[in-house]
Amino acid sequence: MSTFKFFHKSRLARVLVLSNSVALTSCAWPPTRPELSQGTESAAAGALREWSSRELPGKSATQYSLIERAGRPCVLAQANKSASLWRRGMKLAPDQLAGLQFDWWIGSFADTASVTSAQTDDAPARLLLGFDGDVERLSMRNRMQFDLVQTLTGEAPPYALLMYVWDASAPVDTLVVSTRSDRIRKIVVGSGPRSAEHKGWVRLQRDVAADFARAFGEAPGPLISMALMTDGDNTRSRSDACYGNIMLFDPQGQVLPGSLQM
Repeated sequence: MSTFKFFHKSRLARVLVLSNSVALTSCAWPPTRPELSQGTESAAAGALREWSSRELPGKSATQYSLIERAGRPCVLAQANKSASLWRRGMKLAPDQLAGLQFDWWIGSFADTASVTSAQTDDAPARLLLGFDGDVERLSMRNRMQFDLVQTLTGEAPPYALLMYVWDASAPVDTLVVSTRSDRIRKIVVGSGPRSAEHKGWVRLQRDVAADFARAFGEAPGPLISMALMTDGDNTRSRSDACYGNIMLFDPQGQVLPGSLQM
């Protein structure tokens, strides 16, 4: 009996699995092209040519556009009780990726928003990294979720999703395992409301391999996707942020293909 038929037999079970799989579809839902602001520099638009919008089933879409903030081109994300992503596919071997550097400008967000609870799981800025791996090693529950997502979208979700987030209150370096899927792990890289320190651009640097090992207890596989996400659907609130360059580095410090340079 196929996995899909198994869930079709129980309406309640299927609904529960669908709700738990929404986050996994963030890297598998069919793309749509977002509207871009007029007058955007062609270089910035060209840098985003490989990126496209990913809407989530049953969710209003966050608005993404290209603007300049403090003289720098960036992706402006504006959420209004919404959740969706900008995403690109890629393929980097584990031994290629040694370092990650990304720039955020944090705007407004609800002070109740925190990724530590499913009921308040919103953030003004997130960077999602999707990794490939051996799905056969996963639990039966995870494999069933993966099968259902692939049936619904035509695209398999990543084996593991590592998410860097700015949180309203959780301490920096807090590690959160998603309640919706244990294949999603979140690391808080910035915290707190807007202050004098947070009003400008913030540059964040991470050791991806070390973060992945801490989050999942194993070495990462190939990096297959990267996405931006600003949301306010769970707290029914507004939030906004700007995303600047996202730089991926090899062990020699050279910039890797797939980096976002605007």
